[in-house]
Amino acid sequence: MTAYNQLPDAELTTLLQGGDQAAFTEIYSRHWKLIYAHVYKMLREEDDAKDIVQEVFGNLWSRAASIKNNTNISGLLYTAARNKVFDLIEKNKVRTDYVGEIASFLSDQRNYQVDTIDEKRIMEILEREIQKLPPKMREIFELSRKEQLSHKEIAAKLNISEQTVKKQVQNTLKVIKPKLNDLGISVAFLLLLR
Repeated sequence: MTAYNQLPDAELTTLLQGGDQAAFTEIYSRHWKLIYAHVYKMLREEDDAKDIVQEVFGNLWSRAASIKNNTNISGLLYTAARNKVFDLIEKNKVRTDYVGEIASFLSDQRNYQVDTIDEKRIMEILEREIQKLPPKMREIFELSRKEQLSHKEIAAKLNISEQTVKKQVQNTLKVIKPKLNDLGISVAFLLLLR
Protein backbone atom coordinates (compact mmCIF):
# COMPACT_ATOMS: atom_id res chain seq x y z
CA MET A 1 0.00 0.00 0.00
CA THR A 2 1.29 3.45 -0.95
CA ALA A 3 1.98 5.92 1.85
CA TYR A 4 0.55 8.99 0.13
CA ASN A 5 1.96 11.39 2.72
CA GLN A 6 5.47 10.26 1.67
CA LEU A 7 4.95 10.98 -2.04
CA PRO A 8 6.16 14.21 -3.66
CA ASP A 9 3.59 16.56 -5.21
CA ALA A 10 4.55 15.50 -8.73
CA GLU A 11 3.63 11.85 -8.07
CA LEU A 12 0.45 12.83 -6.29
CA THR A 13 -0.50 14.98 -9.27
CA THR A 14 0.03 12.05 -11.64
CA LEU A 15 -2.15 9.84 -9.43
CA LEU A 16 -4.75 12.62 -9.23
CA GLN A 17 -4.90 12.80 -13.03
CA GLY A 18 -5.93 9.15 -12.96
CA GLY A 19 -8.76 9.87 -10.53
CA ASP A 20 -7.03 8.64 -7.37
CA GLN A 21 -9.14 9.98 -4.50
CA ALA A 22 -6.50 9.25 -1.87
CA ALA A 23 -4.01 11.36 -3.84
CA PHE A 24 -6.54 14.19 -3.92
CA THR A 25 -7.09 13.87 -0.18
CA GLU A 26 -3.35 14.11 0.44
CA ILE A 27 -3.01 17.15 -1.84
CA TYR A 28 -5.93 18.76 -0.01
CA SER A 29 -4.42 18.00 3.41
CA ARG A 30 -1.01 19.23 2.33
CA HIS A 31 -2.10 22.50 0.71
CA TRP A 32 -5.43 23.56 2.26
CA LYS A 33 -4.00 25.68 5.10
CA LEU A 34 -1.52 27.47 2.86
CA ILE A 35 -4.11 28.26 0.18
CA TYR A 36 -6.59 29.40 2.83
CA ALA A 37 -3.96 31.68 4.43
CA HIS A 38 -3.14 33.11 0.99
CA VAL A 39 -6.82 33.83 0.21
CA TYR A 40 -7.62 35.14 3.69
CA LYS A 41 -4.66 37.52 3.52
CA MET A 42 -6.16 39.08 0.38
CA LEU A 43 -9.82 39.16 1.49
CA ARG A 44 -9.70 39.43 5.29
CA GLU A 45 -13.08 37.64 5.33
CA GLU A 46 -13.21 34.11 6.74
CA ASP A 47 -16.37 32.79 5.07
CA ASP A 48 -15.49 34.11 1.61
CA ALA A 49 -11.96 32.70 1.99
CA LYS A 50 -13.32 29.26 2.94
CA ASP A 51 -15.79 29.33 0.05
CA ILE A 52 -13.05 30.15 -2.43
CA VAL A 53 -10.71 27.44 -1.11
CA GLN A 54 -13.50 24.85 -1.29
CA GLU A 55 -14.27 25.93 -4.85
CA VAL A 56 -10.60 25.74 -5.86
CA PHE A 57 -10.25 22.19 -4.53
CA GLY A 58 -13.63 21.17 -5.94
CA ASN A 59 -12.51 22.37 -9.37
CA LEU A 60 -9.18 20.57 -8.94
CA TRP A 61 -11.00 17.28 -8.37
CA SER A 62 -13.54 17.74 -11.15
CA ARG A 63 -10.86 18.74 -13.67
CA ALA A 64 -8.15 16.34 -12.49
CA ALA A 65 -8.03 14.41 -15.76
CA SER A 66 -7.26 17.58 -17.72
CA ILE A 67 -4.27 18.67 -15.60
CA LYS A 68 -1.20 18.87 -17.80
CA ASN A 69 1.78 16.63 -17.10
CA ASN A 70 4.56 18.16 -14.99
CA THR A 71 2.18 20.73 -13.52
CA ASN A 72 3.34 22.31 -10.28
CA ILE A 73 0.24 21.55 -8.20
CA SER A 74 1.09 24.18 -5.59
CA GLY A 75 1.44 26.85 -8.27
CA LEU A 76 -1.78 25.70 -9.92
CA LEU A 77 -3.68 25.99 -6.63
CA TYR A 78 -2.24 29.42 -5.82
CA THR A 79 -3.06 30.74 -9.29
CA ALA A 80 -6.60 29.33 -9.18
CA ALA A 81 -7.16 30.82 -5.70
CA ARG A 82 -5.80 34.22 -6.75
CA ASN A 83 -8.04 34.26 -9.82
CA LYS A 84 -11.09 33.35 -7.71
CA VAL A 85 -10.26 36.23 -5.35
CA PHE A 86 -10.01 38.64 -8.28
CA ASP A 87 -13.33 37.33 -9.62
CA LEU A 88 -14.98 37.88 -6.24
CA ILE A 89 -13.56 41.39 -5.93
CA GLU A 90 -14.79 42.24 -9.43
CA LYS A 91 -18.22 40.73 -8.74
CA ASN A 92 -18.50 42.73 -5.52
CA LYS A 93 -17.49 45.89 -7.39
CA VAL A 94 -20.14 45.24 -10.05
CA ARG A 95 -22.69 44.47 -7.34
CA THR A 96 -21.88 47.71 -5.52
CA ASP A 97 -22.14 49.65 -8.80
CA TYR A 98 -25.60 48.18 -9.51
CA VAL A 99 -26.86 48.78 -5.99
CA GLY A 100 -25.60 52.35 -6.27
CA GLU A 101 -27.56 52.75 -9.49
CA ILE A 102 -30.74 51.52 -7.80
CA ALA A 103 -30.29 53.92 -4.91
CA SER A 104 -29.47 56.77 -7.26
CA PHE A 105 -32.48 56.02 -9.42
CA LEU A 106 -34.80 55.95 -6.42
CA SER A 107 -33.45 59.21 -5.02
CA ASP A 108 -33.55 61.19 -8.28
CA GLN A 109 -35.95 64.00 -7.36
CA ARG A 110 -36.14 65.26 -10.95
CA ASN A 111 -38.00 62.17 -12.12
CA TYR A 112 -40.34 61.50 -9.21
CA GLN A 113 -41.86 63.66 -6.54
CA VAL A 114 -41.65 61.94 -3.17
CA ASP A 115 -45.26 62.78 -2.38
CA THR A 116 -46.60 61.07 -5.49
CA ILE A 117 -44.64 57.82 -5.32
CA ASP A 118 -46.76 54.99 -4.06
CA GLU A 119 -45.72 51.47 -3.14
CA LYS A 120 -46.82 49.99 -6.45
CA ARG A 121 -44.67 52.46 -8.36
CA ILE A 122 -41.71 51.86 -6.06
CA MET A 123 -42.05 48.13 -6.60
CA GLU A 124 -42.10 48.69 -10.35
CA ILE A 125 -38.94 50.80 -10.12
CA LEU A 126 -37.24 48.27 -7.88
CA GLU A 127 -38.26 45.37 -10.11
CA ARG A 128 -36.83 47.06 -13.18
CA GLU A 129 -33.57 47.75 -11.37
CA ILE A 130 -33.41 44.27 -9.86
CA GLN A 131 -33.52 42.86 -13.38
CA LYS A 132 -30.29 44.77 -14.11
CA LEU A 133 -28.42 43.09 -11.24
CA PRO A 134 -25.78 40.44 -11.92
CA PRO A 135 -27.54 37.08 -12.29
CA LYS A 136 -26.29 35.51 -9.02
CA MET A 137 -27.09 38.57 -6.93
CA ARG A 138 -30.54 38.85 -8.50
CA GLU A 139 -31.19 35.16 -7.93
CA ILE A 140 -30.30 35.39 -4.22
CA PHE A 141 -32.41 38.54 -3.77
CA GLU A 142 -35.41 37.03 -5.55
CA LEU A 143 -35.19 33.72 -3.68
CA SER A 144 -35.09 35.66 -0.43
CA ARG A 145 -37.73 38.30 -1.13
CA LYS A 146 -40.07 36.78 -3.70
CA GLU A 147 -39.98 33.09 -2.83
CA GLN A 148 -39.49 33.83 0.89
CA LEU A 149 -36.72 31.22 1.22
CA SER A 150 -34.51 31.33 4.29
CA HIS A 151 -30.78 31.96 3.98
CA LYS A 152 -30.22 28.29 4.78
CA GLU A 153 -32.59 27.18 2.00
CA ILE A 154 -30.96 29.55 -0.49
CA ALA A 155 -27.48 28.35 0.48
CA ALA A 156 -28.51 24.72 -0.02
CA LYS A 157 -30.23 25.48 -3.33
CA LEU A 158 -27.26 27.44 -4.75
CA ASN A 159 -24.54 25.32 -3.11
CA ILE A 160 -22.95 28.28 -1.32
CA SER A 161 -22.47 29.04 2.35
CA GLU A 162 -25.33 30.41 4.41
CA GLN A 163 -23.01 33.20 5.54
CA THR A 164 -22.37 34.22 1.91
CA VAL A 165 -26.12 34.46 1.29
CA LYS A 166 -26.62 36.49 4.44
CA LYS A 167 -23.74 38.81 3.59
CA GLN A 168 -24.95 39.43 0.03
CA VAL A 169 -28.46 40.26 1.21
CA GLN A 170 -27.19 42.49 4.02
CA ASN A 171 -24.80 44.39 1.76
CA THR A 172 -27.57 45.06 -0.73
CA LEU A 173 -29.98 46.26 1.92
CA LYS A 174 -27.40 48.47 3.65
CA VAL A 175 -27.31 50.57 0.51
CA ILE A 176 -31.00 50.44 -0.46
CA LYS A 177 -32.64 51.03 2.95
CA PRO A 178 -31.10 54.46 3.69
CA LYS A 179 -32.10 55.71 0.26
CA LEU A 180 -35.68 54.54 0.77
CA ASN A 181 -35.72 56.16 4.21
CA ASP A 182 -34.52 59.41 2.61
CA LEU A 183 -37.49 59.25 0.26
CA GLY A 184 -39.88 58.86 3.19
CA ILE A 185 -40.91 55.38 2.15
CA SER A 186 -43.21 53.74 4.69
CA VAL A 187 -42.06 51.25 7.30
CA ALA A 188 -44.44 48.71 5.73
CA PHE A 189 -42.46 48.85 2.50
CA LEU A 190 -39.17 48.56 4.35
CA LEU A 191 -40.46 45.35 5.90
CA LEU A 192 -40.48 43.89 2.39
CA LEU A 193 -36.72 44.48 2.36
CA ARG A 194 -35.92 43.28 5.86
